[in-house]
Amino acid sequence: MLYLSENLKKYRIMKGLTQEDVADYLGITAQSVSKWERNESYPDIDFLPALANIFETSVDLLIGMDVIRAEKTRYNIHKTANEFQRKGDYDSAEKVYRDALLIYPNKPGMILGLAGVLALKGKSAEAVELIEKGLPLSINEKQKSTMRAALCFLYLKCGDHEKAAELAATLPHTRESREVIQPLIARGLDPDEIDLNIKNILLGDGKEIW
Repeated sequence: MLYLSENLKKYRIMKGLTQEDVADYLGITAQSVSKWERNESYPDIDFLPALANIFETSVDLLIGMDVIRAEKTRYNIHKTANEFQRKGDYDSAEKVYRDALLIYPNKPGMILGLAGVLALKGKSAEAVELIEKGLPLSINEKQKSTMRAALCFLYLKCGDHEKAAELAATLPHTRESREVIQPLIARGLDPDEIDLNIKNILLGDGKEIW
């Protein structure tokens, strides 16, 4: 019941009801309703249909099954795209993400996922544009770290050495770190080396970042 407490409060406010109103309807104390909304306790499962009736919604929506299903759907999208990428089928991975963005146009994971595929395909300018759009939206630090590192090399591919160097200087002390990337940028890389670094960052350790 991960989303129940916040949904109880949300639907109650939407209906213009107080905690006392809900408590009176159920024949319990307002303190019990307050504890549910603060996620300090859960209502008995027998109360769920009554609560759904009060708020004129469904039990599934009340407990957040819509959110859970959406998260599972997004996970499966990333999993499918990742499997295509690891087989080298970048066209299919790109289609998965472009289709997904029709449904989730503002989800940073989808935006950055497509950017990663385009980077692997050598579509550097579009990949840069998408990463710059997706990074401010993301709250996933691993995802952001990986994509910033890839962006350094994408800037190089686009001929913007200054941007690459500036971004590399801000990277954290991780695998995609400034200690690793700054010397490479300073030394200079040929196009094949740049592509190899992008691939290693995006696909190197096999860990999901979405």
